[in-house]
Formats: sequence, C-alpha cells, structure tokens
Amino acid sequence: MKKFFEDIKKDIKFKSAGPGKKLTEDGSSKPHMVQSSGPAKPRHVAPTEGAQKAGAAALARIEGQSRPRVQTSQDAIRLQVKRELEAEAAAVAMTEKERKTTVEGSNVKDPAFLSVKGVYFTCPLTGATLTKSEREVHIKEAILMRFEEDAVEASIMMIHTFNRDREKVKAAVDIISKYIENICKNPTEEKYRKIKLSNKVFQEKVKTVEGSREFLEAVGFQSIMLDVDGQEETEEFLVLMEHDPEALELMKERRDRLQRGQPVRAQLDRQAQAFRPSPNAMHFELPPEFYNLTADELKREQQQKSEVVDKNAMLRTKAMREREEQRERRKYNYTLLRVRLPDGNILQGTFLAWDKVSVLFEFVRNSLVDGWQPFDLVAPGGHKLREDQELALNECSLVPAVLLTFAWDAAVQEDIVAAGGKGPTLLKPELLENIQTLS
Repeated sequence: MKKFFEDIKKDIKFKSAGPGKKLTEDGSSKPHMVQSSGPAKPRHVAPTEGAQKAGAAALARIEGQSRPRVQTSQDAIRLQVKRELEAEAAAVAMTEKERKTTVEGSNVKDPAFLSVKGVYFTCPLTGATLTKSEREVHIKEAILMRFEEDAVEASIMMIHTFNRDREKVKAAVDIISKYIENICKNPTEEKYRKIKLSNKVFQEKVKTVEGSREFLEAVGFQSIMLDVDGQEETEEFLVLMEHDPEALELMKERRDRLQRGQPVRAQLDRQAQAFRPSPNAMHFELPPEFYNLTADELKREQQQKSEVVDKNAMLRTKAMREREEQRERRKYNYTLLRVRLPDGNILQGTFLAWDKVSVLFEFVRNSLVDGWQPFDLVAPGGHKLREDQELALNECSLVPAVLLTFAWDAAVQEDIVAAGGKGPTLLKPELLENIQTLS
C-alpha cells in the first residue's frame, strides 16, 4: 500500500511539472505562460465541517502536504480518496452522534431534570471536583506541583501513580531500596554510592519507571560525568556524597516511605443530598455515566425487557439464572441510592457498583447527627442488609438506582417509644440547610 501511494505521488508530480521540452531546444528560453480561459472551478465543499476536515486529512496523507487536488486519469486515486473521505466523515459523524446521545428510554434532555447531574470525583491533593475525563490529568499536575514543597513525597507519588504496571513498579522499588540498603550497610564504600546509568539493570528496571530518577535525586543523588576504566569517553553516574549517620537514618525512613507508597486516586464524590418527603422518591432519571453499555446496547436492553415475563415462565437451571444475574451486574458502573428516613426526609448518594455494603452504612452513619446508634437498612422486598456483609452493592441488586428504608435498631426504637415517640435528630444541619424537593 505504501508503494502504491508513492507511485501516485510521483505520477502527480510528473503531470504537474508542466509541458516537456526537447533536448535540442535552447534551455535559456523562458517557459511559455498559459492564461486560463475562464475562472477556476470552485472546489467541492463537503456537507459538514467534519467531512471537510476528514477530506483534508485524507488528501494530506496522499500528497504529503496540503495542495489543490490534481486531476488525473487514474480512477484508483479518486476511488481511494473517496473511501478515505467517507470513512473519516462517518467517524466524525459517529463521534458527534455518540456525544449527543442520552440513555435510551429516557425522555430527559435538560440536565436539570436528572436525579443527579453526573458522576464526579474529588482530588485528594487539591480537593477539586473533577469529571471522569479530568481526573487523571489533574492528579498528575497536582503531584508535579508538590515537588516544590516535598520532592521526596512527590516522587514517591509519581512512581506509584504514573505507572500502571504494578509489577514494574514493585521491581523498581525493590532495586532502589537495595541501593539504599547497600549504602546504609557500607557507608564508606564508594562503589555503593555510585549508580552507572548505562547499567543494564538500571536501564531495564529503574529508568523505565517514571519518578524513579526524581526519587533518587530527591534523596541526595547527583548527576556527575565520571571516567570509566577502559573507555575514552566519560559516562553519567548518579552519585551520593558521603553522609553522616543522621542522614543515613533519614534515607532509611525515605526508603520505607517509598515501599509503603500507594497510587493517588481521585475519590468518588458521593454528592450527598437531602430531599423533603416526596411521592417521587422512587422515580429516577440517570445520566449516561451510570451505565457500562453503549446507546445501542441500551436500546437492545429495552427491547429485551418485553420478553422478561415469558422468560421467567420458562424452566431454567440455577446455573442459568446465576449467569444472567452476573451479566446484569456488569451493566452498571455506578449506582444512585436513596434512603427514606423515619421523618420522611430522603438521603441520596452516589456509589461505585462494586462498593461493599459497609460503605453504604458508613455513608448513612456519617450523614446522621446520632449515627453512632445502631440502625437497619431495608432493601426493596423487605430484605434487611447487614453491615458485616462482604458483598458488593451490585451483588445485592442495589443497581442502578434503589430506594431503601431506614429503621432504628429494636433497642433504640424501644427508647423512642418510651420517650413518647420522639426520636433523635436525624440528618446533620449542613444537609438540612440545602434540602431540596424532588421533581
């Protein structure tokens, strides 16, 4: 294919070079200029901006640079360009369509009518609220900014966050730890305080991990060009100058911090919200981020729901039911949970579909004034959840949106009855200050 396009380029250059000359002609004569007998034909205008960009990209690939299209007699060229244009224009159109597509089956177009505006995350370093697409870049920038405050801590974060391959990270951390251990055990041995950067182990295991060199420099290593026996040219080394005993102890502490390091990850923003009592508590309109399906898959899912009754009437084995339940659980990334409290108010929060049940209990507890007192959460159908359950929310069918019921523990309820039916204050003031009405 590459040769094919190179031949095309040569053909275009040949035909655009102008009229030929005989070898016997005087080379000093000026070329004959031909005036166009009419206005130039206007270029074809693609129906959309996306198609125009796609066409420019296709032509640029063929000609190697942007230039007016040269008409040739080779139908293959026109056909290839046409295919390129159509393919890229279709890709642009599809991307735009997917961007505008909302969850199939939902008539909600205005985000103001959604049960929750979207899925957001909080940066643990800056406290900023981020979308899913913003979180990775923001966290990297936040880590790099911390080098001014604490280069050691920033480089540790960099090693554990910037590199996705955990095995490579572990290997690099182990080697760096070995460097430091050798220095601490042999503080006067110069060979342990020098790291040759061309060393195979360093090149393959340490250099390939982002942040490793930054950490070594942060703990005191300096880049120095040194002579190497048997070589005319010098080579780069990372060298640690002699340290006193206190400095070596500090280096050990930094090594331990490196070994304990963990990736910096944006935390899901629960978006805790209180609502007044409402008959619409079971009505949910979710944004697309909650689903782990494309728009087409969601459409097919809606069509299949009409077959559920007939399907349930069929005799199915336990294994078949379990497989279907597993497929159902994988459809959702997040879940929106509401808890109806004894006073009728409703507490709402966003969770990962694979969060444990204990995470839900902790969220409710942290939202209550007297959250230290025992309570129960009851799922639809009367199933009582247990805080010590080692089950994920999707394993308990608490996806993609569910209304649960809050109830005080039996002992607490007895105290409430004895006090004349007046229970303790429920939601914290900061939630009640921003209480809203469900539409």
